Amino acid sequence: MAKDAAAAAAAAAAVRVEYSEWSAYLLFHPATDIHGCIIYREQHPIVFVDVGEDIGIPEEFSENEILQGIWWRHLVSGAAAGAVSRTCTAPLDRLKVLLQVGMKYNVAESHTLQPTKGGVLQVHATKSNNLGIVSGMRHMLQEGGVRSLWRGNGINIIKIAPESAIKFMAYEQLKRLIHSDRNRDLTIGERFVAGSTAGVISQTAIYPMEVLKTRLALRRTGQYSSILDAAIKIHKHEGAKCFYKGYVPNLLGIIPYAGIDLAIYETLKRMYLTRHSQVEDPGVLVLLACGTCSSTCGQLASYPLALVRTRLQAQGTMAAGSTQETSMVGMFRSIIQTEGVTGLYRGIAPNFMKVAPAVGISYVVYEHVRRYLGVTMT
Repeated sequence: MAKDAAAAAAAAAAVRVEYSEWSAYLLFHPATDIHGCIIYREQHPIVFVDVGEDIGIPEEFSENEILQGIWWRHLVSGAAAGAVSRTCTAPLDRLKVLLQVGMKYNVAESHTLQPTKGGVLQVHATKSNNLGIVSGMRHMLQEGGVRSLWRGNGINIIKIAPESAIKFMAYEQLKRLIHSDRNRDLTIGERFVAGSTAGVISQTAIYPMEVLKTRLALRRTGQYSSILDAAIKIHKHEGAKCFYKGYVPNLLGIIPYAGIDLAIYETLKRMYLTRHSQVEDPGVLVLLACGTCSSTCGQLASYPLALVRTRLQAQGTMAAGSTQETSMVGMFRSIIQTEGVTGLYRGIAPNFMKVAPAVGISYVVYEHVRRYLGVTMT
């Protein structure tokens, strides 16, 4: 009866349940918990945005949605959407890593720099070497062909599922610890603390995959035969500690990203509802626009930390005998001294170029997969 009443109200685009429907429901389904009566009318629009980074605040689910299994359908739909989106934008993602680190291999056309031992040429992308979007894309094609554009994409897809699952489970447990009063919703501050901590836990668990992703994106043709081969060789030559290079700036980047993402998202949503007072639900497209804007601003704020993280992760690929900064502070100082403040934003252009297609693709795939799994949300 409750489901029929809710379906009828939704079909009629109504925002309330009529008294006759409500009384009929109470007559045929008596209950002492008023929350249990109205929970069927609960509407929870969910939007999914994947821009290649999964360090934002996890999605909120009610107890009823968790009991109905909507949470795992959301995770499956998000994983599928992220896999397709990241695969489609993988060439831009690899180009971003190359520009951040400035790697080139076996470049016979270079007249100013010669390959080091092993045929590897390593140089940071600076104003002096003019390594840019076009030259970087041309280099990738010359060095490894079209297939090389997707180097590192395999591990990038594999890490989606464990990262999302660990973050969701940690978030739910942290919410219970922080939020003892279940009769009220979490405040933005409580969501930020729980979400950021959950992000730290998930990033700690899957961080070796992040290092592998960077190394595989920077590898030479024929250097590694598989993901496992890369892990074995890296461990053999550099030890287990190398799988946590750049760990500190990665964790520090979660705070500005998650905080700005959540604050801007909630601010934009509140501004829309204020200007459209007759609207109770912003709608999926509005939420999608808010999510895209907030995640982009979060990436912009945390990008210098992401760049330092990537350069620390890539240290094992540098030429023998080259000077390497092994600390976060030392890397920041080195970049500013040699490249200026703008050097902290190397590679941000392809990073922004992939936002629009990534958002569009992830949203479309997410909607199709969740409908296939039987999840209907307004």
